[in-house]
Amino acid sequence: MTIYGLINYYIAWRGWLALRNMLSSGCWAWYWAVLVALMAVSYPVGRMVSNYVPHYLGKVLIHIGSYWLAALYYLFLIFIFCDLLRICNRVFGFLPIGFRGKFPLLIVAVMGVVAVLLVYGTWNARHPVIRNYELWVDRKASKLETIKIAMVSDIHLGWIVGIDRLRQMTESINQLDPDVVLLTGDIIDEGVDLTAEAEMPAVLHALHPRLGTFAVLGNHEYISGQTETAVGFLNQNGVTVLRDQWLEIEDVCYIAGRDDGSRHRWGGNARLALDQLLTGIDPGRLPVILMDHEPADLQAADAAGVDLQFSGHTHLGQLFPNNLVTAALYEQDWGYLRKGHLQLIVSSGYGTWGPPIRVGNRPEIVSVTVHLFAPQS
Repeated sequence: MTIYGLINYYIAWRGWLALRNMLSSGCWAWYWAVLVALMAVSYPVGRMVSNYVPHYLGKVLIHIGSYWLAALYYLFLIFIFCDLLRICNRVFGFLPIGFRGKFPLLIVAVMGVVAVLLVYGTWNARHPVIRNYELWVDRKASKLETIKIAMVSDIHLGWIVGIDRLRQMTESINQLDPDVVLLTGDIIDEGVDLTAEAEMPAVLHALHPRLGTFAVLGNHEYISGQTETAVGFLNQNGVTVLRDQWLEIEDVCYIAGRDDGSRHRWGGNARLALDQLLTGIDPGRLPVILMDHEPADLQAADAAGVDLQFSGHTHLGQLFPNNLVTAALYEQDWGYLRKGHLQLIVSSGYGTWGPPIRVGNRPEIVSVTVHLFAPQS
């Protein structure tokens, strides 16, 4: 909170220096009251009081604060760059004379650029794409030659991503007519909208894949403090939640679900090691499909005989240039990777966390056609 407060103060001060000559002396109180008292505190206050104030009021505060988080992020990056440029110019004097003293106008231009990013990012976040993959794995003894899988990760149903987005998602998945639907974690956010929570089961029940809908938990199911409620909603409405469990699906394949690695931080036991989770599976008999919210332990998955792993969690950074961070943290932060025997698909996710904005990536529903073939002798 201290860091957050200091960044807010820095942005507010730089903005005031740029705007003070354009505003009347009586505007300074409004400027600081709106920017600091309303924008900066709305998100943390909204989160803290959401269970104690009228629903609409909490939702308004969280929406305002969420947009401010995105604006703050980009304003901070650009203002830091501008200030470094200004300091370098004072030392080295590399800018032409005509550009000197124009930094207040530059900062005003920056505010315009950030406003455009917020508008575009909002539109982009609400227009998911269908991402298609076509893969081949050993058919072994599977009774099918092809499996069509629809996978969605990181819906983050809650205050920001509402029931309308969930309904849009289920309609899009049903149009794909998949054999299997996989939900790879962070289905709910830590601040679940009470209205959406009540309607979520009926909307998810509208999914009708031939072989079933399966889910694993992500870190936000645990952060929410409503883990068992979320699991109950899903299990009661046709979604099988796998928590360090596996199932054999009608002589077609094994589907294993790994619990999230953050479980132990929220009062639970540590999740099983992957080889323990897969005990009893015969990888030489049927293809093995693994759901793991975070794209980690890839070497272990390959060694354990997993044919295909589905993951999410990264959001591909959600706000550019955060993708540089996710690329540094994960061997594969988005898309397809072949690692030995293992094939991995990491989704950028369907929803958003915090700001309802995506810049530099698209929300997606993943559609995978898996061809099963017998290995050549």
